[in-house]
Amino acid sequence: MARPPFDPRALPVDAVAGEAAVALERLTPHWLRQRFAEQPAWQAETADESGMLAPRQAPTPASVLIPLVARENGLQLLLTLRTEHLSAHAGQISFPGGRAEDYDASAIDTALREAEEEIGLARAHVDVLGTLPHYLTGTGFCVTPVVALLQPPFALQADPGEVAEVFEVPLSFLMDGQNHQRLSVELPVGRRSFYAMPYGEYFIWGATAGMLRNLFHFLRA
Repeated sequence: MARPPFDPRALPVDAVAGEAAVALERLTPHWLRQRFAEQPAWQAETADESGMLAPRQAPTPASVLIPLVARENGLQLLLTLRTEHLSAHAGQISFPGGRAEDYDASAIDTALREAEEEIGLARAHVDVLGTLPHYLTGTGFCVTPVVALLQPPFALQADPGEVAEVFEVPLSFLMDGQNHQRLSVELPVGRRSFYAMPYGEYFIWGATAGMLRNLFHFLRA
């Protein structure tokens, strides 16, 4: 299904998660590198997307790249706006990524390949820090989120068949529980809840927001 059977922007906000923001001193390349090296004990948040859109089926392996750009004013998260005609998550904000192929050496390789294909991000600019727990989406994917640092300058070339826009959001905004909204919708399969993180004209929600919640918990642990 290309689009969900509802407009997430039109839904009322049930609640705001409201946790304290991740301390700014943790949102630096050096600290993030240490955090992924140490792998502290923490609890991932379980998604409530199972069955939201897709029928029950074996999930398709996929990977996304969570690219953190080292700018002078702090780390920025690079995101994409998907084109309107795609078969899954059309018109939504997402990380670069996609389904795994047989020739991919690993989940990380999938994320790097997809980022190169979708936005022209050369692997030489990508410093992989580590991965987050698998995330099951309502559209039937089991996603491995791959977190990486990008050091400018680098050039991007979006594939117009898949990506309508590439943009950046301050990581500090996304790592603040006051900016994490909880929404819900009644569907034939029952009531489903998910997160949204609106930023200006950009409405970040669903799987993208869910994976950002897990990055948030990992950095706060």
